Amino acid sequence: MSYELMYIIPSQSSDEEKEATIAKVNSMIEKDGGKIESVERLGNKKLAYEIAKKKDGFYVLVNFSAAPIVPNRLGALLNITTEVMRHIIVAK
Repeated sequence: MSYELMYIIPSQSSDEEKEATIAKVNSMIEKDGGKIESVERLGNKKLAYEIAKKKDGFYVLVNFSAAPIVPNRLGALLNITTEVMRHIIVAK
């Protein structure tokens, strides 16, 4: 199945930290047998509401295909990943 993952990294992170977080999330997807189709760095955007006293974040959009169990595992991992402020996974 095809999925879309959007997540937010704190915008105060350095470019190296942002790239490391993107690589970490990509490896989480691929570790469970998922195949990444595209990664879009949407850049810094103002948040609709404050998250942990932060008013903006760096948005990343990932399109990937994987078995139906992968989004549940990925969501659980992202919940405990401190570098990711928020995330959402949607089936396409």
